Amino acid sequence: MIRRVAREMVLQSLFQMDFTQADPEESLKIALEVQRDEEKSEEAEKAFGYAEKVLKGVSENLSEIDGLIGKYAINWEVKRMPGIDRNILRMAIYEMRFAKEKLPVTVAVNEAVELAKTFGTEKSSRFINGVLGKLMREEK
Repeated sequence: MIRRVAREMVLQSLFQMDFTQADPEESLKIALEVQRDEEKSEEAEKAFGYAEKVLKGVSENLSEIDGLIGKYAINWEVKRMPGIDRNILRMAIYEMRFAKEKLPVTVAVNEAVELAKTFGTEKSSRFINGVLGKLMREEK
């Protein structure tokens, strides 16, 4: 549950960075406050360290991650994707490919799909599952 809260914080931060050009540190502090307001304060405090690692990692590897999204999201430009979908994909690909402590691919895909069901449109989870599934098959 702690990592789920961390991913929610990272998603909120990435979304804010996309649309306001805020820096990662400030965005994450705001996401932490949002979690506190949603009565997830204790979990958010515990999740902050992992969220910080993931957000930093996504930021540092953004161009490579977006390149992979562009490669596997056929007929979609990364910048034209819905912001939630784009940022869920960024986070999942970071955890699958770039993190020092890589998640098993199936876990990363499942977590991304669950976030899409919660925060995205009714089509988001299928889209994200499809893109990450293509990446997963090609990477083997």
